[in-house]
Amino acid sequence: MKSFEYDYFLDQPITQKLLMTVRTIGEFRGKEILFKDQFPEVLQTLQKAAIIQSTESSNRIEGIIVPEKRIRSLIAKNSKPQNRSEEEVAGYKDILTEIHTNARKYRLTSQLILKWYKQLYRYTSEKVEGFKKEDNAILEILPNSRTAVRFQPLSAKSTPKAIEKLCDTFNKSISQNKVEPLLAIASFVLDFECIHPFKDGNGRMGRLLTLLLLYQAGYEVGRFISIERIIEESKESYYDALYKSSQKWHECEHDLIPWWNYFLGTIIAAYKEFEQRVGKITTTKGAKREMVFAAIDKLPDEFSFSDVQRVSPGISFSTLKRSLQELKKKKLIKTVGKGRDAKYHK
Repeated sequence: MKSFEYDYFLDQPITQKLLMTVRTIGEFRGKEILFKDQFPEVLQTLQKAAIIQSTESSNRIEGIIVPEKRIRSLIAKNSKPQNRSEEEVAGYKDILTEIHTNARKYRLTSQLILKWYKQLYRYTSEKVEGFKKEDNAILEILPNSRTAVRFQPLSAKSTPKAIEKLCDTFNKSISQNKVEPLLAIASFVLDFECIHPFKDGNGRMGRLLTLLLLYQAGYEVGRFISIERIIEESKESYYDALYKSSQKWHECEHDLIPWWNYFLGTIIAAYKEFEQRVGKITTTKGAKREMVFAAIDKLPDEFSFSDVQRVSPGISFSTLKRSLQELKKKKLIKTVGKGRDAKYHK
């Protein structure tokens, strides 16, 4: 809200470094579009890994820890949540999947944010009503184990109107082409975290909204590389940038540059990893086998060799056989029957 009041963020000084970063992201975005056309099977494999890592990392940042094996099971819907942590992870996963699938159909509103916040806790027994009812504070633990207020968010009373105004001013800025979308998204996320509209889950909601807005702006690298994992790996820098840019936020005298630099830096890091991983998969000796594995993953739990041939056009008979043998060796599939009537079971 404060970053968009009176077009505040339009008056921020733009350095050459910042301009170069935005331009570099634009170049990476062009390559992303080419990769999507040329290597759909590879990107599908990356996407499956990214949704697991994003779910795991974004929750782990907030101290919610669930083993990867259980996250995989929850994502595949092979089991139900078994405890509170798994319930919250399952809720996060549902929203993340919805963003991956239908990002462009949503319009950013306070109603959407409230809907997703309730969905975050849909599997828990907790009754979630909406925005915070009491004032909250962002605390830090001092060396003597005592706590101190790191930042005082907006009051509970002011929160509903502030979130509504933040969404409206953001949408207006984007529709009027008044600002570089990447900087507008970064500014929105900072304001959202400074308002801190919920009793709990503000960080997770902020990261989900980040993905939504990036997808809507045409930057889909978070679909293939987990931005949440990159944030977790640079957690200290993440909190430091938020802290620096939140100072004097209430007075509308805050410095957006530290947060802008960090935010754009995570996107650059994601695109670099994306390009590296696509290049590695598509140029290594086992690239075709990786494509076969991705194709088999899309088949039903029971399939035949002819099914594998059908979904792997252009792959030789011998490569298909070796790929199936490798999966059998890893005990990911088993053979039932012999000869032409043989079936494979996952």
